[in-house]
Amino acid sequence: MRDALDRLPETRWPRLCLCLLCLLLWLPGFFTLPPGDRDESRFAQASRQMVESGDYVRIRYGEEDRNKKPVGIHWAQSASVHVAEALGIGSRDQIWPYRVPSLLGALLGVLATFHWGRALVGRRAAFLGAAMLASCLVLVVETHIAKTDAALFATVAAAMGLLGRAYLTPGHFSARQAAGFWLVLGLSILLKGPIGPMVVALAVVTLCIADRAGRWLRVLRPAWGIPLTLLVVLPWFVAIGIATEGRFFAEAVGGDMLAKVNSGEEAHWGPPGYYILTFLIAAFPAAFLVLRGLPGAWRDRMHPGTRFLLAWIIPSWLVFEAVATKLPHYSLPMYPPLMLLGAAWAMDPLRRPAPAWLRWIGIFALVLGAAGLSIASALLPYLADRRIDLVALLGLPAAALFLWVVLGEIRRGRPARAGLAAAVLAIPLYAVALEGVLPRLTAPWVGPRVAALLAERAPGLPPAQFGVAGYHEPSQMFATGTGTVLLRNGTAAAAFLAEAPGRYAAVGDRDLAAFQAEAQRRGLTAQEEGSVEGYNYTRGRHIVLRLFRAAAP
Repeated sequence: MRDALDRLPETRWPRLCLCLLCLLLWLPGFFTLPPGDRDESRFAQASRQMVESGDYVRIRYGEEDRNKKPVGIHWAQSASVHVAEALGIGSRDQIWPYRVPSLLGALLGVLATFHWGRALVGRRAAFLGAAMLASCLVLVVETHIAKTDAALFATVAAAMGLLGRAYLTPGHFSARQAAGFWLVLGLSILLKGPIGPMVVALAVVTLCIADRAGRWLRVLRPAWGIPLTLLVVLPWFVAIGIATEGRFFAEAVGGDMLAKVNSGEEAHWGPPGYYILTFLIAAFPAAFLVLRGLPGAWRDRMHPGTRFLLAWIIPSWLVFEAVATKLPHYSLPMYPPLMLLGAAWAMDPLRRPAPAWLRWIGIFALVLGAAGLSIASALLPYLADRRIDLVALLGLPAAALFLWVVLGEIRRGRPARAGLAAAVLAIPLYAVALEGVLPRLTAPWVGPRVAALLAERAPGLPPAQFGVAGYHEPSQMFATGTGTVLLRNGTAAAAFLAEAPGRYAAVGDRDLAAFQAEAQRRGLTAQEEGSVEGYNYTRGRHIVLRLFRAAAP
């Protein structure tokens, strides 16, 4: 294995090797994990409604306009669904076609990191950095979630890669590359508004201040480049403004974006320093190498490639730390330069050792990540379903092997080997958790189990004939279909059943008494058809949903 690790950065097919590594890391659980709450199911459901309605301008979730994010990810997800259905390999009712843009975005981001990273840190370090990036826990998770962040990550990696080429070799930066830069920025805006341009603009301003010069910016051809970006984004922005009479901009900017800046939206508040702390786990298993490389990167900041990577990281990191709403994946656009800096230090034969305290923090993060993943995998089946799963226990020897090999390479003073070994040996750790454990749990997947019970008791029932009270998580609507009626409480559930024959209603335990009282008042005989007991992990509470239908008089 050691010889293979030494030869891998010199492979003749680096992109093929990186693609293979990515697929081995990411495919476990990709097809089998049920739709998650809340963001994934919201995004997927809105995209499904686009496919069903043929309206590719407005973004809707159920009967409500979802005026929060631009349309780019919904177009990508809709296209993925159409392709899957045309090939006969998937359908709009399955979650995995909606995840394909996330997987492709992550893959393109890793390849972009290698492709443009070669000019910044060299070929061997770029390969190591891309491999480390592919194995990062936060990116592995994002490939399994049908939302914007992995696709945004790809556009930022590509835009910054092209910007780095313009900065390092302005004399060889072509008009075609400039066009690519502005087109990618347009795609980034369609995915998540100002985030991509913000990262680019902050890096440009930082470089201009540090260098006291910015003549190289001319090679980007902004005179026609900015109009090219506007040509990409304006048609939909004009269309959505007309379709919603301006409500999209009021709600997306005034409601969603400013709420994230000013307050911890949806209880996702975090103090300054949040991303430094979460990086130790979010960047597992690569964090230990990045921490060791940062002091050397700062010492080498006068080198143009290192200077560019630091300008990519520092100002955007400070902005994300200052924003009130914080989630670990928000800092994902800064992971490519961090991985490249860590890999450059590991590949440098003249590297200087990192301070001892940084080395021990890195070792702590490495052990904590491997042990945490394996122990969580072993315990989850018992905690969730009160059962012992032998497959889940495989994470323990996988973690032992991981730590034995990686810590051994670190002890021998071979950090590059340690980084590659960590990326490769993370594969079984993730496979156990994402394929062997999470999809096989029952308690967290309430919505799909309600849909299965409904299909058994009332096959072919139109979604509009089914209502649910006490469990309004987006995975429920995705599982039972567009048109599922979200009932306010148990009283509304009894009224729903009484209004028309053939209807079914799922009623949560907290709404059961009100449902029974209203059914009695109306003279409605509600027959229980079964129940689903589980755990609503978004609210942190046990739940029982009972399925009722109105009995024949």
